[in-house]
Parts: sequence; C-alpha cells; structure tokens
Amino acid sequence: MNQLGEAAREAGAVILEVVRKGFTAEKKTDASPVTDADHASEAVLLDALRRFVPDVPVVAEEQVEAGNIPPHEDTFFLVDALDGTKAFVEGRPDYTVNIGLIENGVPTLGVIFAPASGKLHLGRAGGSPLVEVDGQRRAISTRDRGRPLVALTSRSHFTQGAIDYLERAFPGEPVEREEFGSSLKFTILAEGQADIYPRVGPTSEWDTAAGHAILLAAGGRCDGMDGTPLQYGKKAYLNPGFCATGGWKAPAINA
Repeated sequence: MNQLGEAAREAGAVILEVVRKGFTAEKKTDASPVTDADHASEAVLLDALRRFVPDVPVVAEEQVEAGNIPPHEDTFFLVDALDGTKAFVEGRPDYTVNIGLIENGVPTLGVIFAPASGKLHLGRAGGSPLVEVDGQRRAISTRDRGRPLVALTSRSHFTQGAIDYLERAFPGEPVEREEFGSSLKFTILAEGQADIYPRVGPTSEWDTAAGHAILLAAGGRCDGMDGTPLQYGKKAYLNPGFCATGGWKAPAINA
C-alpha cells in the first residue's frame, strides 16, 4: 500500500506541474471536463500499477473513455487519476487522485491523495486506515452519529436531491450541511468529521471505490438508497444513488 501511496503522490506532483504551466479543458462525451492533468496523472498511475502489481487489471477513467477496458474477473483496480476535474478547472483545491482495489465486488484497499493540501489517506480491509500530512501519520476512525447531524453534499452534482433525501430521512431533525468536491467527502467521514454523505444520481465506480474502501476500514459503510451495500463491477461501472455514513445504517429511501 505504501508503494501505491507514493504513486499517488507522484501523480499529484504531475498535476501540480500542469497547473504551473497552464492548461486547457475539453469536454468528454458525457459533457464533463477533461484536461492534460487527467491524462498525465493517469499515465503515472498506470505505469506504477503495471510495475507493482502487474497481474491485476486496471480500469481507469480516461482509458474507459477511450474504449480501453481490460478484461477482468473479480479482482481489479479502479482508478480516477483526477477526481473533481471541474473543481480543478475552476481553481478550487478539492480534487484528488484515487486508487481503489476491488475483490469480489467489495472495495478492499483505497488510496486518496489531495495534491493541493498534500494529504494522503490510506486504508485496507483488516488494517488501520491512516492519514499522512507533512510526513506525519496518524490513525483515523469514524465517529458516533452526531446531533445535530453533519451532512456532506457535493458542490455541483445533484445537491437538491441530497437535500430532499435528508429532509425525508430525518424529518424535524437539525442537519448541518457542508459542501465538498471529489472523494474528499469519504475521507472527511473516515476521519470522524461528519456523519453522512448522501448522493442522489449516478456516479462512476472509480469515483467512489478508493473512498469507500478507506471508509470501510475506518468503521463506516456505504449503501445504495435501497439499503443494500454498494457493490462494484456493475454494468458500465455505474453506481446508483447511495448513502455513506460513519457506520450506522441510514434510512432506505428511493430519493
């Protein structure tokens, strides 16, 4: 896992170099933005994974966009080399580098690096999840459900749907809502700084795999809106709506 953490750091350094030199953004087939930083970061991660774990297939966002999907069975990596490209393009700091390992539909290892802050999160099944800042590591864990409830929502995607879910799931209960981009919402939950992250509307599996793995290792959970655990390896690698928490089961509501 340490090797993957260093690979994520290297990818983050490449992203920051692109920022320094300047870049242009293009639109993908789904109208989401993509930049030179996405491609450069992904190239670093693909090279590292081929060297460190050559026998495990890698499903990476920009490779999938280009039609390059490796055949795989139950064990494979999901990579989002620049999660939060919109935030990146807008000059905000909440974008991340993500590596997640899937085994039998479950995320069992996650690495998230935030280039703007230098924060590295690591987590794997059966191990103690960590956050590393300025070379110092500490263990992290989720917290008991707070009152008022602290809810995390996305800055730019399906926010009203998440608000509607919170109102229906917790009627009359005070809820403090905070907005963040990218997979940082999973790390905030894993560090015990919030209680719930509802997401209404689709995401890709590479958006959630690394954060989901870290959250599980920290004592949290992530279920679909129907209450069943979120699984991976689905058709087109698409997630339904979901709700991540610090470990308690959120109300199942078809939001």
